[in-house]
Amino acid sequence: MVRVRFAPSPTGQLHIGGARTALFNYLFAKKHNGKFILRIEDTDLERSREEWAEGIMRSLRWLGIEWDEGPDVGGEFGPYFQSQRKEIYLEYIQKLLVEGKAYYCFCTQEEIEREREMARQQKIPYKYSKKCRNISLEEAKKRIKNGEKAVVRIKAPVEGTTVVHDIIRGDVEFSNDQLDDFIILKSDGNPTYNFVCVIDDYLMKISHVIRAEEHLSNTPKQLIIYEALNIQPPQFAHVPMILAPDRSKLSKRHGATSVEEFFENGYLKEAIVNYLLLLGWSPGEDRTIISLDEAIQKFELEKVSKNAAIYDINKLTWINGYYLKEIDLDDLYERMKYFYSKNGIDISSFDKEYVKSVLKLVREKVKTLVEVVSASIYFFDSNYEYEQKGVEKYFTPDNLNNLQLLLDDLKNIQPFSAEEIEKLVRRKAEELNTKAANIIHTIRMCISGRTVTPGLFEMMEVLGKDEVINRIEKTLKMFS
Repeated sequence: MVRVRFAPSPTGQLHIGGARTALFNYLFAKKHNGKFILRIEDTDLERSREEWAEGIMRSLRWLGIEWDEGPDVGGEFGPYFQSQRKEIYLEYIQKLLVEGKAYYCFCTQEEIEREREMARQQKIPYKYSKKCRNISLEEAKKRIKNGEKAVVRIKAPVEGTTVVHDIIRGDVEFSNDQLDDFIILKSDGNPTYNFVCVIDDYLMKISHVIRAEEHLSNTPKQLIIYEALNIQPPQFAHVPMILAPDRSKLSKRHGATSVEEFFENGYLKEAIVNYLLLLGWSPGEDRTIISLDEAIQKFELEKVSKNAAIYDINKLTWINGYYLKEIDLDDLYERMKYFYSKNGIDISSFDKEYVKSVLKLVREKVKTLVEVVSASIYFFDSNYEYEQKGVEKYFTPDNLNNLQLLLDDLKNIQPFSAEEIEKLVRRKAEELNTKAANIIHTIRMCISGRTVTPGLFEMMEVLGKDEVINRIEKTLKMFS
C-alpha cells in the first residue's frame, strides 16, 4: 500500500517549497488510494515552537491538503511529534551499539576542530578520523559512567558506493570513501535528524519518500542506517528546487514566500494549489489551469522535472485573477468578510445581494482579494476623499453646471438601470452640446472620488438611485 508523509520542522511558517512537497505527496497518495501522513519533526528543541506546528497545519488545511494520520487526527503509528518518540529512537541506537554497527565517540569539540583545521591546511574535505571506532562497548560504558561525554557514531562503509535509486533522477551514486562515520546521537542525549527520519519512516511503514532535492545529500546516510538495521528502505523521489527569477535561492526579498503571507495578500487557495502544481510538473497540453481533482488523476512522479522550478509571482497573480473571476459569488462573499473587516467594514451589516453585486462588478478588473477591497471600498463608505487630479480636471464650472441640469432627469428615471442611465446621459450631452465623456467622468468623481472605477452606468445601478443622487448633491454642494 502507498503510504507517504510530509514531515516539516516547526521552526517557521509553511514555505511554498514545503507546501509544494506536501501537495505532491498528497496527490501521489490520492492517485494510488494510499495514505498521507503528517509528521512534525521537532527534534530541534531550541528552534521548534508549538505555534509554528499549529500554523503549518492551519496552512495545509486552508490549501485543502488533509492528512489521514497525524498529530491531531491520530493513527496507529503515533505519536506523530518526533519529540514524543525519543525512547523509540534510543532502543534502536542501543541495538546498533550492541551489534557493533555504531560506537561511542569521546572526541571533544577542540579535538574535532583540530582535525578540521588540518584538513583545511591540506585542502581536503574534512572527515572524522575514526579514532574512537575500535573502543569496546564495555570500555565506553565505563568511561560514560565516570562522567565522560560522548556522541554515538555509525560505522559507515569505507569502500564501494552507495546508490540512491530515485524515481525522478534515476540512480545517483555516492562514493563511500567520501562518507563519514556521522553522528546519530548527540552528547546531550538527543538523536540526529537522519537517524530519527529512518526510524519513523520504517515504523510508520512509509512506502515512498517524496521530498525536496536539498535532502538528496542526506539519502546515502539514511541508506547506511537502513543497511545497518537490516531493514528495507522506501522508494525515494527528490523534487526540484524552487528558485527566484534570477535563479538565486528564493528569499523574502523576492516577495511573499509563505502560505500565510499569500493568504494575507489576498490570494485564493485554488490559485496557489494550481500554481504549485506547475512548479516542476505539468498536466501537459501546454495547460496552465488545472483543478486539484484533475491533478490527482493525472499526477505521476516520473513526469516531475529534474530541473529547478522558477518562482514567478506574476504568473501566480494571473492565475489568481482567473480564479477570482470564476469563483461562486456566495463563496467569494464569505472569503471577503475577513479582508473588509481589516479595513473597518462589516459587510454583513449590508444587504447580501448588494454586496454580491459589488463583488461581481469589481472582480473583473482586479487580481487579489486585497485589491477587491481597494477597488470597492467607496461602495460601503461615502466619506471618501476626491482624487486631486480628478478634481482639477473634471470639477470645472461647466461640468458641474451640466451635472446640476442632469439631476432632475436622474431623479425621475425609471427603471434606474445601467442601460437607461446611459441613454439619458448621452441624450443629455447632446442637448447640452458637450461630450458625454465630460458628464461621465464628472459623475464618476462625484460618486466614488476616483478617476478609475468599473463601468460607470453599472456602478450607478448597483449603488442605487437614492445613494447616487445623495452623493452627487453632496459633491455639488462642496465644489459649486
